[in-house]
Amino acid sequence: MSTVSNTYGDAHPLRRTPWARYRHSLWLLTTRDLKVRYSTSALGYVWSVLDPLVMAGIYWFVFTQVFQRPVGTDPYIVFLLTALLPWMWFTGAVSDSTRAFLKDAKLVRSTMIPRTIWVNRIVLSKGLEFLLALPVLALFVVVFHEQVQLHWELALFPLAIVLQAVLTAGVALIVAPLVVFFRDLERAVKLALRFLFYASPIIYGVTDLPSELHFWAAFNPLSGIFGIYRAGFFPDELDWFNVVVSAVMSLIILVVGLWVFRSSERQMLKEI
Repeated sequence: MSTVSNTYGDAHPLRRTPWARYRHSLWLLTTRDLKVRYSTSALGYVWSVLDPLVMAGIYWFVFTQVFQRPVGTDPYIVFLLTALLPWMWFTGAVSDSTRAFLKDAKLVRSTMIPRTIWVNRIVLSKGLEFLLALPVLALFVVVFHEQVQLHWELALFPLAIVLQAVLTAGVALIVAPLVVFFRDLERAVKLALRFLFYASPIIYGVTDLPSELHFWAAFNPLSGIFGIYRAGFFPDELDWFNVVVSAVMSLIILVVGLWVFRSSERQMLKEI
């Protein structure tokens, strides 16, 4: 009888640790977002893969059929997708975070859960969409199996996911509260993301840049992260200096994001 009672007590929401309650609430909000997003669309999950697939198809056509491609590695569609899919996670989460508190203002004010959850649920939901889109990458790897070889660096794929989650959460925690005070920042973020797309090794690799730019490219934290994603198929794209710089910068950005959020949280609640 006591065993049953203890089990129930451990599972009861009021008896959970703060961290367990946070994780539970985060998962509930994330799954709610995904259900709403997919249930209101006729194609549902298909949109998660259609957007990056169309973009990859356009760039593949332009750089392989229209112009003589001077960058990347064959098969170019696999080269594109290994960076384009995680880019969609990053840009989607950062862009949506600009409305994280304004969209659900009443819930943000009325709930007692840590308010970082309203940002982290966006990062997590977009991350799950990224994972759900990976079968598309796997499909092209199978189609071009004669040109693609798997390497041991593929085991580093989870490391790239962790680093990107840290980086994305940090950037989102900076952007989300600041947009509440400066509404024009929402459009500025979208412009910055457009610039960052071409400043990041997505349609090209770091190795395609002039040698004098390799050092400076490392200070775009996405460079090292995308290099890890690609390394399982294109091992020459892995540069440990870039990875270390990406890891350090991602952690710094997360710390700054938490500081900005904590410093502005009280005033932000008055504004929304």
